[in-house]
Amino acid sequence: MRLALVGASGLVGREMIKVIEEHRLKIDAFFPVASAASKGKVVSLNGIEYPIITMEEAIQARPDVAIFSAGGSVSTEWAPKFAETGCKVVDNSSAWRMDPSIKLVIPEVNGSVLEEKDMIIANPNCSTIQLVMVLAPIHKKYGVKRVVVSTYQSVTGTGKNALEQMNNEREGKQGEMTYHYRIDKNCIPHCDVFTDNGYTKEEMKLVNETHKILDPVIKLTATAVRVPVMGGHSEAVNIELQKDFDIMDIRKTLATTDGVTLQDNPDLNIYPMPFYSHGKDDVFVGRIRKDESQEKTLNLWIVSDNLRKGAATNAIQIVSYINGKSWIGNKNLHKA
Repeated sequence: MRLALVGASGLVGREMIKVIEEHRLKIDAFFPVASAASKGKVVSLNGIEYPIITMEEAIQARPDVAIFSAGGSVSTEWAPKFAETGCKVVDNSSAWRMDPSIKLVIPEVNGSVLEEKDMIIANPNCSTIQLVMVLAPIHKKYGVKRVVVSTYQSVTGTGKNALEQMNNEREGKQGEMTYHYRIDKNCIPHCDVFTDNGYTKEEMKLVNETHKILDPVIKLTATAVRVPVMGGHSEAVNIELQKDFDIMDIRKTLATTDGVTLQDNPDLNIYPMPFYSHGKDDVFVGRIRKDESQEKTLNLWIVSDNLRKGAATNAIQIVSYINGKSWIGNKNLHKA
């Protein structure tokens, strides 16, 4: 497999490289790609140093797969150009997620929707991935009617400039402000830009992407909050079900779901926390309890490293899935 990584020098790009190494993804040729300003800089994969190349050079190299993690405008312009060469594109931006012709995929949930003809595949938003990973098995068994979710999102979801702002504030240094306000010792109820309905794009991504991946009938409302954390995203979720449920069966269902780790023992103070999710691939769930104010409803708490399962790990899992289906690699293209 000949793999191009677009956005190789960014936070998610660097995490992609870690995940590739940890998952021992077999790669025959690697092409790290970034802006012209980064050309010639070096990134390391499996102990080998590779020079960063430009988009044009990457297309000429004829990769089998290109993972994009460089923003929506880059993906909109360049993903189709890679796809035209026969290259499968896994895109981590929001550019293609709601395009009706593009599959939006979490492999454990709906990987089966992928077909050989799919040349551009969208990676869902980080907060959506961890939510749907938990909702999917519950929905399958009990039917999810309505969801109310409040997120507590890491500064790493904004990028390395936001992380630098938080660290500068903690050290008492002056620096560039990525957010409108200080983030250290603060919570900002503002993730992405506001839309006409008063919700932010991040909040509407949770609604729209859950509908596309899981079920458009599910009613969902969200409030997304940025918090001074770097380990991962957390979500407080209230779920109204169509059928009554046994709380122990909910725990058992989640404990046996691939990619989900149950951490739910209040007597021993065991519950998910972003600090301990950092660098891990799983989605962690706990604080599972009945909502005593309403029938057929439960509350739970979901945590996941937004740079791992929320971005890099999910993308690499998609690559592994299509590789396993033998949908990549066209030797005839590489003879040119």
